[in-house]
Amino acid sequence: MAAGIAITRQDESAAELRRLARASRDVARARRLLAIALVMEGRSRTEAATAAGMDRQSLRDWVHRFNADGPAGLLDKPRSGRPGRLSADQLQAFDAVVEAGPDLETDGVVRWRCADLQRVIADKYGVALSERSVGRILSERGFRHVSVRPKHPKSDAAAQDLLKHSFADTVRSLLPAAAAGKALEIWFQDEARVGQKGTLAYVWARCGTRPRAVQDTRYAWAYLFGAVCPERAVGAGLVMPHADTEAMNLHLAEIGRTVASGAHAALVLDGAGWHGSDKLVVPDNITLVKLPPYAPELNPIENVWAYLRGTKLAHRLFGGYDDIVNACCDAWNSFIADTKAVRSITTRQWAVCQQF
Repeated sequence: MAAGIAITRQDESAAELRRLARASRDVARARRLLAIALVMEGRSRTEAATAAGMDRQSLRDWVHRFNADGPAGLLDKPRSGRPGRLSADQLQAFDAVVEAGPDLETDGVVRWRCADLQRVIADKYGVALSERSVGRILSERGFRHVSVRPKHPKSDAAAQDLLKHSFADTVRSLLPAAAAGKALEIWFQDEARVGQKGTLAYVWARCGTRPRAVQDTRYAWAYLFGAVCPERAVGAGLVMPHADTEAMNLHLAEIGRTVASGAHAALVLDGAGWHGSDKLVVPDNITLVKLPPYAPELNPIENVWAYLRGTKLAHRLFGGYDDIVNACCDAWNSFIADTKAVRSITTRQWAVCQQF
């Protein structure tokens, strides 16, 4: 049996190869990455090859290619065949067109469809393609048909970037002297209105159909106050009839009781009026850290609300206020009990305690 070829590259760790495998949409490449990661972790060549569904000779060949070209060498080489209708330079220019988006005045549309891009390709490059071919090119170039995130017209991208890059310094400048020497916890807080006028969520359905789902038309609602510490995977939630200073004070008290004994919490929250009221009573173990205006994307609790609506609160028919309260409590408690989901949804690398 031929001896195993040594893995000579030192610029990629086994953990990084596993991350690349998870992110890869190419199943064959993912198996090759995992096989080499297993070898780097000390598994035998036979065990690594078997686990990845290949023989030792195949693994030997892929190690050669990995040593030469790194993870890129684990991709299948292009097969011979008819060359594409668009050149490499044209494809790069096409990428820029897609990413820039259309201009309503010149292109006549507010978002690209395959039919629109088909016309653009014909006008710019004199190449006639079918809509299906345009869709295939988009997929091959790494584009996906996804829903957009809302952006407030007054949002300030520079202010958001500044907060992320200087978050540790910002928190340090706000901490009181009494917090010196104490363990620091980073918390995020927000509120969501939940009511009879519910939300609709995406569902799987057959092409060409549009399923129906229950959506009430009445207007009873409650406010779910939620706060989470991603590092400890714990949270504090309250369901209140109103979103005001009184409700916020009750929530702050609940957060203060949930902060670890002897620790201090930096509570990140938006600029809602009841978050900055003169009548706000902030516990001694909490320091408020305000987000820039119109920047909900910086608050991971917004993602929690989307998760709860999509998994627990959408497509519901609530008989009244009590039903809404019970549904909110059940949804929040279910979420907080899933520590893996809490960390996955709310962790932000720019706001980890290690930076302090």
